[in-house]
Amino acid sequence: MNINLKLLSTFLAVAEKESFAKAATATNRSLPAVSMQIKQLEDQLGVAVFQRTTRKVVLTAEGEDLLISVRRAMAELDAGLARVQQASDIQIGRLSIACIPTIAGTRLPAVLTAFAAAFPGITVQVRELVVQALLESVRKREVDCAIGPVLDDCADLEFSPLFEDPYCALLPASYAHDGKDTITLAQVIRCGPLLKFSNATAFRDHIDSVIEASGVTVRNSYEFVQASTLIAMAEAGLGVALLPRIAIPRTTSLPMRLIKPKLKRTIAIISVRGHRPSPAAGHFIRMCHERIPPSASELPVR
Repeated sequence: MNINLKLLSTFLAVAEKESFAKAATATNRSLPAVSMQIKQLEDQLGVAVFQRTTRKVVLTAEGEDLLISVRRAMAELDAGLARVQQASDIQIGRLSIACIPTIAGTRLPAVLTAFAAAFPGITVQVRELVVQALLESVRKREVDCAIGPVLDDCADLEFSPLFEDPYCALLPASYAHDGKDTITLAQVIRCGPLLKFSNATAFRDHIDSVIEASGVTVRNSYEFVQASTLIAMAEAGLGVALLPRIAIPRTTSLPMRLIKPKLKRTIAIISVRGHRPSPAAGHFIRMCHERIPPSASELPVR
């Protein structure tokens, strides 16, 4: 059967008005057009849905059954269209994002607070993931978008840069201030054991490749998953923490230096290339660009 919505809406109008003429007026169609559409519907069904008399139009038994189904279907359709419209207007819906931990604990809170105030009907789910798991969640469409570092060899993904995040060393409290705001990796290694992220992070991969290329030998080091753990260990005097600048809190009293030559990562919104974001995701991405500073340079070097 090829029964379209127009035939069913015409049938509903005739059934409710109990008149072809009144249905034609209500639907702004001509009487012949209404009659033709009802005939087309009956021909496709193989049964009559109306009994015509000189006084009025009455539903047949088959027409009564059809009316129940059409009303139910129209109600479902109206409700579905209303939900789509509400989602388009950002009144209801869901937003799922993935974010690397160092950004989730620093830049993301202000953005999500502003987003919640602007769109209180949107349910937000945040997944804190290391880079490889984050990229997979984007590729599998498990999240609407993600916030993480720009990486090479990801042609299927689109990276929209947010800000640059330089690499820093969090040094022992006993470090003698030399008046400079930078330090080389060789100098860092001479300051004590290295405190590094586990090898599940893109930051760690980058640091390791630079150390290997520089020819500097690392004699001992410790690995941790969370930035807060690295900082706590550095503050306890265990060693020198290598961190992205964004992860270093203002409250720490330890000396901080930028790595020289300059090492950095670019943090971006990550999405599937060519994929159009949902209305909620589109507004979230816009707010990230508006509210996240373009660099981490406002953090003081001590």
